[in-house]
Amino acid sequence: MKVFISSDMEGTAGVVDWSQCLAGQPEYDYYRSLLQAEVNAAIEGARAAGADEFVVNDSHSRMQNLRPDTLAGSARYISGRHKPMYMMQGLDSSFDAVFFVSYHGSMSTSSPLSHTYNPRAIAEVRLNGAVVGESGINALVAQAYAVPVVLVTGDDVTAAEAETFCPGVRTAVVKAAISRFAADSLHPAVARELIHDRARAAIAGLTDARPPRVEMPATLEITFRNADLAEMATWITGVERTGTTAASTTDDDPVRLYRRFINVVLLTRDIAE
Repeated sequence: MKVFISSDMEGTAGVVDWSQCLAGQPEYDYYRSLLQAEVNAAIEGARAAGADEFVVNDSHSRMQNLRPDTLAGSARYISGRHKPMYMMQGLDSSFDAVFFVSYHGSMSTSSPLSHTYNPRAIAEVRLNGAVVGESGINALVAQAYAVPVVLVTGDDVTAAEAETFCPGVRTAVVKAAISRFAADSLHPAVARELIHDRARAAIAGLTDARPPRVEMPATLEITFRNADLAEMATWITGVERTGTTAASTTDDDPVRLYRRFINVVLLTRDIAE
């Protein structure tokens, strides 16, 4: 049984500030170790339910936050920037399940360190009219390969947001949002126990799991932080300006829609202020 894990960092228990999850900052190594422990808890929980093959795609910042030699389950490790499929690099139809570990909520929510791919450029994204975060956008790729998203870990706002596009997903809520820079977190050991238990249950219940359900063709509506960013987005074929700071794109292929969105993110990153 094969599990794909996309790991971010902002959803780790105890993380509430950018300084805790950016390389080079004094506290980064400590919180990096907490992230690693949560990823391993998810793997060990899945192993307890019979999963035996794991691929971890490091999806946070420069995407080189985990220590490969201490990954549980002899997991393969996808790391580094400029991955064509970004947070979902490596997923294909050979997988049985997807885990989103240490995820956060969308830019417009009170989820700690909330953002939607790029906080300097993107104010809000809607998928078929519903506000969506990275979990929902990334679920497009899981849907394309007919692989269910069965576990999301992070704060309570993130968990609720993920349920919109990932029906039946199990969630491990390791902290409660207070504001965008504050949370009530479980003790790290308790958080890991919770993640382990929810991962085990997710794999044990896999026969009832279903892939994400996004009605196709689907439309992503993107609200940018300024008009220049919206105009730049239209340089990409298939993206249309819909307002002063807004653009949208529609497609009947979920992977093509996802990749077009990623191209928008990468292009607008250069002029975001």
